[in-house]
Amino acid sequence: MGDNAAVQHANGVLRLVNGESIAKPGFDDTIRVSWQRCLNEFQLDPARLHAPSVIDSNNLKDLQDRHDELVEIARAEIDTLYDQISGSGYALLLTDAKGIILTQKVDPTLTRMFSSAGLLVGAEWSEKSEGTNGIGTCIAEGRAITIHRNDHFRARHIGLSCSGVPIRDMNGDLVAVLDASSVGSHDTRGSQMHTMALVNTSARLIEKCLFLRRCQPYRILRFHSRPEFVNLLHDAALALSEDGHVVAADDMAVALLSAPSRASLIGRSVSELFDIGNPELAQLVTTRQALMPVRDQRYGRRFFVTLAPPQLLARMDSFDRPRRAVAERVQIAPAPSLHALSLEDLAGQDPQMLANIRAARRLADSRVPILIQGPTGSGKEVFAKAVHLASPRAAQAFVAVNCAAIPETLIESELFGYKSGAFTGARKEGMRGRIQQSSGGTLFLDEIGDMPLNLQTRLLRVLEEQEVVPLGCEQAIKVELSVISASHRDLREMIANGSFREDLYYRLNGMTLDLPALKDRVDAEALIRRFIALEARNGQSISIEADAFECLLAYSWPGNIRELRNVIRTALVICDGGVVRIGDLPRSLQSPTIKVLPAALPAALLEAAAPAPLQIVSGAHALEAAERGAILRAVENNQWNMTMTARDLGMSRNTLYRKLKRHAIPLSEARRDDLSRM
Repeated sequence: MGDNAAVQHANGVLRLVNGESIAKPGFDDTIRVSWQRCLNEFQLDPARLHAPSVIDSNNLKDLQDRHDELVEIARAEIDTLYDQISGSGYALLLTDAKGIILTQKVDPTLTRMFSSAGLLVGAEWSEKSEGTNGIGTCIAEGRAITIHRNDHFRARHIGLSCSGVPIRDMNGDLVAVLDASSVGSHDTRGSQMHTMALVNTSARLIEKCLFLRRCQPYRILRFHSRPEFVNLLHDAALALSEDGHVVAADDMAVALLSAPSRASLIGRSVSELFDIGNPELAQLVTTRQALMPVRDQRYGRRFFVTLAPPQLLARMDSFDRPRRAVAERVQIAPAPSLHALSLEDLAGQDPQMLANIRAARRLADSRVPILIQGPTGSGKEVFAKAVHLASPRAAQAFVAVNCAAIPETLIESELFGYKSGAFTGARKEGMRGRIQQSSGGTLFLDEIGDMPLNLQTRLLRVLEEQEVVPLGCEQAIKVELSVISASHRDLREMIANGSFREDLYYRLNGMTLDLPALKDRVDAEALIRRFIALEARNGQSISIEADAFECLLAYSWPGNIRELRNVIRTALVICDGGVVRIGDLPRSLQSPTIKVLPAALPAALLEAAAPAPLQIVSGAHALEAAERGAILRAVENNQWNMTMTARDLGMSRNTLYRKLKRHAIPLSEARRDDLSRM
């Protein structure tokens, strides 16, 4: 093209007149600047048809391998986002920093349409290759952007609507783009705002998971002005070096601290940011206190903080792995007695589970049916009960029905109930069925895939009509149902072979949550610690020898969480003196051919992000005893006057009370009440 040529775009926009780029009125400056790049810098012809630029399979495989951590984290969130927008004609795309599509999620019926538009794995969607578009312009501008229909530079793309959001690494550099694109969109530009909001939320969650994963070698300080948001994916996070200096910060930390940029926080001491020093940081790690109130140094605003210690994951051969020179035994304090695990207890740091928890929180307040899929033993009933406890129905009944465990001849009466004399052997007073018992609460249908076909028909009617007819009755009884179902079987495959009703599947599947196998979870170490703490009895602290703990970490757990909990329970019962040794574990765990969990074997026994603290017995125990003795002498010398004791020890009253509680130093009843209010 000549410098003074006039190029006519298919939508009637003049691109170049006398060397200047011209766009019709109403186009924002971002689009105008992008067009100028496409025309003047990349020398693109908007009317020219061309095949998409797609890298070959070998290079694609190498590229995906280099970004395997990113793709692994992103896929879980992409699946969740896809459930929210499925049926709307959108494809979800994840690209690298150059705009090459690494993975996608698209309705199978639309795959050919998106491929024809060039939206396929391996295709490059940079501005240089495809002109102004949601992915390439997002990369060029470094910010979220929607490119809708006529915004596109190339005429062949004017039927597309694309919303791209950048994903940044721990250093703030753009490493990926999450994009939602539709083909043949006839909606208005304003209608894309909802899609952009969803994509932006998902991108931020992926970014937070990536930050937490890549900052595992550092201490992670997480904070928010609202305590209920701390340790959720919407809080702020700082990675700290051993001496308490900021190594990395996420965007939320920049926003909450009113900092100009991430770079402005790097290298600063945490004591420059908050009224907290190294002693308090050490206390945050070693005590069981969940949150500590602090104030920022600049404005005096109140925040709540937690601190997670490093998680140095082994990614080296066994002969290179640092040996545990000091740690010979791990001590885990018991967690508070719980009748059931909450969503917080189950969250961990696994991307798939974090996505599940986030979706479950959104659904808990509604009556949208949830289908939980996962291998046997992965904790489907535990998860379902946690959803129930997080819902407004928590005070009502949680009724679990294992469709595989009840004989087929009894399941109908168990589910629907019966009136007196309905059949031989029936109770004289009749029986309220499980469905009626769960009214107002939650009905959990475990192994729903094993329900007989004839009962599937009856169950569908109950769900549709919200009423049940017990056996022998003619009068329907109204019920208020909230249903969670679960199965380890592929229900779609069962639909295909005629063993499961398709209409019931869609009635139960308001949203599907996939629970990962234990061997696939990246936070297995923290999970093991959590279950050990939960199974400790009578307030007893449990010690585990290092080689036994390593066996627990290295085992592949084919029975998943159920097998893990059974092994831990048995070991705690048969161990001597509250110390679990390798001989207390099953022989299968002691085998030298055990399979190592991916990214789960720690290089040093450092405490993971779990509610129970971890201590090395050999050296730390003596220090703990010395501190306890010093505090006890100080409070006795001051006749249990806490103000004078705190002054003599050079700490605040709150810090003193936390240490008294930590060391189990008894107080008078009045001071016990004071402590309980902290």
